[in-house]
Amino acid sequence: MTRSLFRPARLAALGVFALAGLIFWVSFNTAQGTNIRSDDSMLRLSDLIQERSRKNEALDSSAASLRRQVDGLAQRDDGSTSAQKRELGDLEKAAGTRKVSGSGLSVTLDDAPTNATAKVPGLPDPEPNDLVIHQQDLQAVVNALWKGGAKGIKIMDQRLISTSAVRCVGNTLILQGRVYSPPYKVTAVGDPGKLRETLDSAPAIKNYMEYVDAYGLGWKVDEHKAVTLPGYSGTVDLQHAKPLE
Repeated sequence: MTRSLFRPARLAALGVFALAGLIFWVSFNTAQGTNIRSDDSMLRLSDLIQERSRKNEALDSSAASLRRQVDGLAQRDDGSTSAQKRELGDLEKAAGTRKVSGSGLSVTLDDAPTNATAKVPGLPDPEPNDLVIHQQDLQAVVNALWKGGAKGIKIMDQRLISTSAVRCVGNTLILQGRVYSPPYKVTAVGDPGKLRETLDSAPAIKNYMEYVDAYGLGWKVDEHKAVTLPGYSGTVDLQHAKPLE
């Protein structure tokens, strides 16, 4: 009986050692003698993303210039009445494709220092996620500014429209094909008092401010007597998924 029990256990142990050897061999073959943790492939990927972002910025600028020329020619030769042109201008302003100027404010959010500790006695030391700006933080600011009656909003140097998506991957922002790193600046045109009021009353921002006080996340609000936001210059074509047949 003892020998019959020992045999399966011994076979299982040999199987574990064999599996471990296979894992070590696969790891060695993948690394090819390099340190996987310090492999510069991730650095190359980051450089590629930044390069594509710069190309997208240049293409956006070129497309915006061509669009202005096309719009100018169309308005000159379309035979529209003055009333129709005013209506078109109002629609373009509402869509965010024309620049908008006026008083407003800007909100700047930034990551906390990587070596930050709890600033309030009794709080635990922060986790890495406690020290970075998240997608919901930027969305909370944008939503509060719209609620406060903003006539237009831009993040960094890009105007937001109804189809703009604020997405964060790690500690970087991806907005309309371009990549940004913190600090992130959100600028709105509107009544500064109403905009600040909705910022102060938003529950999601109140939660963010707790982390500002606890761990040193960046938060700065500046009012502006005059600010100009550019018109959105990207494509306005709606994109949607199609099922495979």
